[in-house]
Formats: sequence, structure tokens, C-alpha cells
Amino acid sequence: MEMVRIIPMASSIRPSLSSFRSCAARLGVSISSSNSSRRFGFLHLGSAVQQSQLFSVKASKFLRVEGSSMAVRAAGNMAQASTSITQEEALDWVKKDNRRMLHVVYRVGDLDRTIKFYTECLGMKLLRKRDIPEERYTNAFLGYGPEDSHFVIELTYNYGVDKYDIGTGFGHFGIAVEDVAKTVDLIKAKGGKVTREPGPVKGGSSVIAFIEDPDGYKFELIERGPTPEPLCQVMLRVGDLDRAINFYEKAFGMELLRKRDNPEYKYTIAMMGYGPEDKSPVLELTYNYGVTQYDKGNAYAQIAIGTDDVYKTAEVIKMSEGKVTREPGPLPGINTKITACLDPDGWKTVFVDNIDFLKELELL
Repeated sequence: MEMVRIIPMASSIRPSLSSFRSCAARLGVSISSSNSSRRFGFLHLGSAVQQSQLFSVKASKFLRVEGSSMAVRAAGNMAQASTSITQEEALDWVKKDNRRMLHVVYRVGDLDRTIKFYTECLGMKLLRKRDIPEERYTNAFLGYGPEDSHFVIELTYNYGVDKYDIGTGFGHFGIAVEDVAKTVDLIKAKGGKVTREPGPVKGGSSVIAFIEDPDGYKFELIERGPTPEPLCQVMLRVGDLDRAINFYEKAFGMELLRKRDNPEYKYTIAMMGYGPEDKSPVLELTYNYGVTQYDKGNAYAQIAIGTDDVYKTAEVIKMSEGKVTREPGPLPGINTKITACLDPDGWKTVFVDNIDFLKELELL
């Protein structure tokens, strides 16, 4: 499965920066917020270069050039930022950071149609919905429990855009159900598309099935007992599996839960996450023999992960050969701190400050 974050599931920290989908959501950055300046600030990547200097250890040079007013603002921000840390310290800190997957973001062509399918066929709940007419998009959050404790889906509908290219890099989402056959029958009765009938997974005994939602996103139904996280997987394809595993272990602090090679079908998978598969959402990385690049399309956007320190997070990502696309710091007009990055294959992730996230949900 393709586009996680979990500290022991009992944790109360469920940072899900209520979204990161700006008016430029179509470009791949999404910020959902009722505050337009917040959304603009997150997507305004043109200012990211200056912000990166403000939050980096090289900021002193930048401040001397930019003048006193900039220096005052930068000094205030730098006081919050972490100082440089060694690679050993960074790797140790990542493992101790309170991280969990908050939500996965993607675009759909008909929001009401998708909400109807997810609630009636997949048993999800509509957690909240927000329309931003001035920026011509609407967000909807769906899942199997509250955002502060569950991994959820954030849908984006951009006015007038009814179709997106999913590409070849995104694989599928995974949903754990107690009875795959019964779920498939329900989906068929509702007019849903089943692309793989229920049965044992190739080379294993787990019962699975595959379906498609109205926009063509694939969902793997996995037969499993009761679980605190029914929305349990995001599968993404990568061009170098060992490189990807190394990055997610070092930069994201994820654990390699298992790895399975399937030479008969010429692919290998690796399950990465912050907790056991039966209790936590996981990132499933898939490597197809000989394929090093994929078309990412413009439909899938990103995953959001909670962290206790976005500044240290950005430093560790840089040390691990990741690309920081949004330097760490508070979004304009508010205090929610975030940072965004790309993994070696170009898949995007946004890290959100845990405490700030709970404040956004008005839980603190």
C-alpha cells in the first residue's frame, strides 16, 4: 500500500495539523484551515528560502545582510529553534520523539459522492467538513475515530476540477475489516467496483480483496480482528527499497516491522511504522524489480505526522539526505509549527508540532 505516526496507541497525542492544503492544493501542497493566512503561509513556498535561513544555524550571516528589522524577527524565531546536533544525537532523539501518523491527504473530483461511498460502503464517519469559497476548495475529514487519536483521511475538492491523475507511484490504502466477503457484498450492492475478489493473498493465508472508490483510488480490504486503527495502511512504490527503508528509519524514526520478497511476482515489500501492524497504521513500501521511477500524478498529496520538535525534525531529515521543502517554524498568523519534506523518491510528508496540533483541534 502506498501514502504514519504512532507512539504507543494509548498516547493522547494525535497531531493532525487539521490540514495542509492551501489554495495551491492542486500543486501538491494542501493546508486545511479556516484561517486563510495560515493556508497561504504554508503554501507560499516562495518565502521558504528566507524562512529556511531564519531557522538554520547559518542564519547569523543572513541576518547581518537583511537588516535590523529582519534580525529582530529572526532572533525571536531562532530562540525557538534547536541548535545543530550530531548525527548520533539526532538518531537517538528521533527514536524517542512522540510520533504518529495523523492523516493522509488526497484530491477527489466529487466530494459528496466520495463521502457517500466512504460512509455507506466502508463504514467511515464524516468527522468534519470545511468550505473555503475564497480559495475555491472544500475539505472533508473522514475516519473511524476522532482525529486526536486516529489516523484519518483528509479529502480536498478544488472547485471545478472533477478528475485527477493518480499516476503509477501511489498504490492503495488498507482497511482492516472483520469479514472481507461481507464487506465486498455490501460494496457490490451499493454499486461499488471490486477489482479483486476475496481470497488468500498470493503466497500467504491472509484473506484480502481490492476495491476502487469513485475516483479510482484502490483500497485493500484485509480480514483482521477488532483493531483500534481500521485505516491501517498507505502503500507507495519506491525505486530503491533499501534506500527508502534507511531513510524512514533514520529521518522518520520508523521501525521496519517486516520485509517480504516475492520473486515469483518480482516485487518486495517493507512495512514501516511506529507500532505493530494490528494496532497502528503503517507505510507499506513496494519495490518492483527493475523499476526505479514512477509517475506520481496530481491526485495523492501527502501524509502528516506529529512530532515534539519540528526544528530537530528538519535537521535530522537533512542529515538523512531528505529534502526539506518548508523550513520549520510557525505558520504566519498563528503559532502552529510545521516542516515539510520529500523522501528520496519524492513522496511528501508534513510534520506538525504535537501540542500545536491539539490546540488547533481545541483540545488544549
